[in-house]
Amino acid sequence: MREIVHVQAGQCGNQIGTKFWEIISDEHGIDTDGIFKGESDLQFERLNVYYNEASSGKYVPRAVLVDLEPGTMDSVRSGRYGQLFRPDNFVFGQSGAGNNWAKGHYTEGAELVDSVLDVIRKEAETCDCLQGFQLAHSLGGGTGSGLGTLLLSKIREEYPDRIMNTFSVVPSPKVSEVVLEPYNATLSVHQLVENTDMSFCIDNEALYNICFRTLRLSSPSYGDLNHLISLTMSGVTTCLRFPGQLNADLRKLAVNMVPFPRLHFFMPGFAPLTARNSVNYRPQTVPELMSQMFNAGNMMTAADPRHGRYLTVATMFRGRMSMREVDDQVLAVQNKNSSYFVEWIPNNLKVAVCDVPPRGFKMSATFIGNTTAIQEIFKRISEQFTAIAPFCWGKHLNIQYVA
Repeated sequence: MREIVHVQAGQCGNQIGTKFWEIISDEHGIDTDGIFKGESDLQFERLNVYYNEASSGKYVPRAVLVDLEPGTMDSVRSGRYGQLFRPDNFVFGQSGAGNNWAKGHYTEGAELVDSVLDVIRKEAETCDCLQGFQLAHSLGGGTGSGLGTLLLSKIREEYPDRIMNTFSVVPSPKVSEVVLEPYNATLSVHQLVENTDMSFCIDNEALYNICFRTLRLSSPSYGDLNHLISLTMSGVTTCLRFPGQLNADLRKLAVNMVPFPRLHFFMPGFAPLTARNSVNYRPQTVPELMSQMFNAGNMMTAADPRHGRYLTVATMFRGRMSMREVDDQVLAVQNKNSSYFVEWIPNNLKVAVCDVPPRGFKMSATFIGNTTAIQEIFKRISEQFTAIAPFCWGKHLNIQYVA
């Protein structure tokens, strides 16, 4: 089997990671005690990619949960799927990082990193044929960004030939008021450029806009945002978890998606996204999924793809549908929007189809785009960084700026 070791760091990383495990356990027919209750062979066939089978017949997530304070771990343990995780795989400190990247990367985090690596090493050693690692973290906090990127560089040092994949939540002032977020994000992006093979940029601003405009939620909670993230993570990993021909492992996905090593920041999207009261008024068909999927409003990153060009695109369709219809729709999209695809990478739109739809949907589609428009989110962080820099330095030097 081609196994993946999952690491989740910080409060955000642990919350989205735990939600991810809830969704994929449900899709694979694994109950809260880790017992397989699935009805289909498809659910069972590639369980080993994400789960270890214990001697008791229980399936245990191959997950390492990391934080610099115990609070998040306690809430994971007391949650619905808390008993699913291996108790030894909870690694936590006591002091917290206080939204400070340097604390997570150099002081508090550096003290904890060796014990985290021991747990990761144990998980990697039990693998038959490890394909790589995936990290769920945020770029705005102290632990997810500081300790998360420290872990990336240490894992890359120890396993240089394995694929490193991250689900990185990009901060936005719309969702949080913490002034330090642009600093933490700027310091983290530098590490992501160097040490990862693929980074899925999940942008809090885009999630907030989807909840507000598309789903018509007047005051979205973190639970709503996390639900959108877990839908996307589940869709992106579909090909790794269910039998299929295309992008069946992390390396194939990376080869298809990354034309130059540093250009590995992807924009994920999901369809269908519809307000509750409008569900019955929209068709669930392949053309509808296709049009929603390429719509800027369905992207999980607040950058408009019409402001750039696609280098590569991967689409994952889920549910019972005609392969011929999917191919026709893909061809139509490429012909209609040819100006938005670079001409020097021919056939740069890949399609995968999986028969198993996510719970609650007849069919769905997940989008992964490698587009030059993603620079918009880096510009946004950079502008916020420069806007607060004089304020912070002035404070540090005890200088008062008077407007």
